[in-house]
Amino acid sequence: MEGLLDFVLRDVLTRVGGVDRCVSEFIRVTGSLLSDKVFLRYIPELNNGGRTLAGVPVRAQLLGSDPVSMAENAARLAALGPEGIDLNFGCPAKTVNRHGGGAALLREPETIAAVVAAVRRAVPAHLPVSAKMRLGYDDAGRARECAQAMEHGGACELVVHARTKTDGYRPPAYWEQIPAIRAAVAIPVVANGEIWTLADALRCRSVSGCDALMLGRGVVADPGLALAIRAHDAGLAPEPLSWAALLPQIARFWDLVCEGLEPRQRAGRLKQWLNLLRRRYPEAQQAFDRVRVMTDQRAISLWVRQAAGGEGTPAANGPQRSIFGFAALREHRLLDP
Repeated sequence: MEGLLDFVLRDVLTRVGGVDRCVSEFIRVTGSLLSDKVFLRYIPELNNGGRTLAGVPVRAQLLGSDPVSMAENAARLAALGPEGIDLNFGCPAKTVNRHGGGAALLREPETIAAVVAAVRRAVPAHLPVSAKMRLGYDDAGRARECAQAMEHGGACELVVHARTKTDGYRPPAYWEQIPAIRAAVAIPVVANGEIWTLADALRCRSVSGCDALMLGRGVVADPGLALAIRAHDAGLAPEPLSWAALLPQIARFWDLVCEGLEPRQRAGRLKQWLNLLRRRYPEAQQAFDRVRVMTDQRAISLWVRQAAGGEGTPAANGPQRSIFGFAALREHRLLDP
């Protein structure tokens, strides 16, 4: 989820808990061999053994349509130690599709198979290579063919976002179309799309037949969603993550944004998260209204610390281990605790 679920939110959300694995934002491959610096900018967790500081593995995602270039970049990326390589055949962005990437390839199953096979050959055998797709470009007519192309190319797992490119992110997600894809392949299939609540997750499982779910905007809007699903699976009554319990994580998020992102990006990232949190927390509306008109970093920092009651910030808790500083990115090492 480009521009949203970056390394900052991965750190914060995996601290909340309940997540088995993360996938990075897609890294666009357009013909050149990308440098380690580029990969580390997208996935600074590579400085930490390919895991977030909470210990959750991060699979690196590549997007491109040229088998040779994708393979070369996957090989370089694999040397940095990600949990695995994921291939994006689902991005609906016009700019990406116009250049033959993402969901545009769902009209070309033979190219999909070639890309997956090239990447699979280029990386070590122990490294998982997975893929993500939508139901199709305009319709779901070739969904099974595309899924089989990914499997035949060597993908070990398939995530299906249950909408077409044309559907974009408009509700609903068509989970009922996933069973036909599951029946067409022998590899595990993960359901994705429009999972905002525990009730959504349970209904998605029932309709799609998938045990595994990929959470996107839903877990950003409700950081306790993965924990709620786990509690239900364990036969326990889910305990919602309260706003008071979330505030220290919002404070940490802001600290990491200030540390790892350019100044012009910082205020916007906090507003973006608060905007999504409004779906789950009434208190987030007040916070969003307060921060929405702010542009000065010092004023926002003061508000965040006051809102969190002094919790969740380096000033309150002392030094915190970080893998996101620019020095760490340059030197390719962990910072000392």
